[in-house]
Amino acid sequence: MTKRKGLSARQQHILRYMDQYMGEHGYPPTIREIGAATHINSTSVVNYNLNKLVQAGYLERRDRVSRGMRLVKWGRANDNLLRVPLAGRIVASAPVEAYADGSGDMLDVAPATLGTTPPGKVFALTVQGDSMIDAMIADGDIVLLRRADTASNGDLVAVWLADEEATTLKRFYHEGERVRLQPENPTMDPIYVDAGQCRVQGVVVAVIRHSH
Repeated sequence: MTKRKGLSARQQHILRYMDQYMGEHGYPPTIREIGAATHINSTSVVNYNLNKLVQAGYLERRDRVSRGMRLVKWGRANDNLLRVPLAGRIVASAPVEAYADGSGDMLDVAPATLGTTPPGKVFALTVQGDSMIDAMIADGDIVLLRRADTASNGDLVAVWLADEEATTLKRFYHEGERVRLQPENPTMDPIYVDAGQCRVQGVVVAVIRHSH
């Protein structure tokens, strides 16, 4: 990459790292990952330089979105990225009502992240809670889901529980007239619901991990 006038050496280092990271992973690094890679110990200093890159037109940032950054005019990383809607949050614990934040936020992902799933059928939700930790899904992670109203046994799903007017993220098992929603946390018990009261909303196809 060529040098860009008006950018400090540190800011160019950040851009080079972000371009490399996004080319390898298909989504942006976190602020802590940027700091570690560029030898900046303070997250406030990383934020300062990211804001300078926004002002210079090299970066877009979206508030309240984990990894909510997009390179605008630097390198190759954005060439083939796909945009999927970040629809809100889903609880990975005892079910509570889900909500969409209504912000219209979008998430950039590499095509390989979605596999064979068409991007128009994918949405993303930020995970809240720790019932899926043994499935390597923790609080603050983002799950990418294929829109679906059915699931196979063992699938990780987002389900709407009609009786409780609540949604949750669990592993799905259809057992006759009932459905078992199995957490991946040894301290938590499964949830059993009548099959008619359980509506699958999406099946997890990928996880973008937060920096914990």
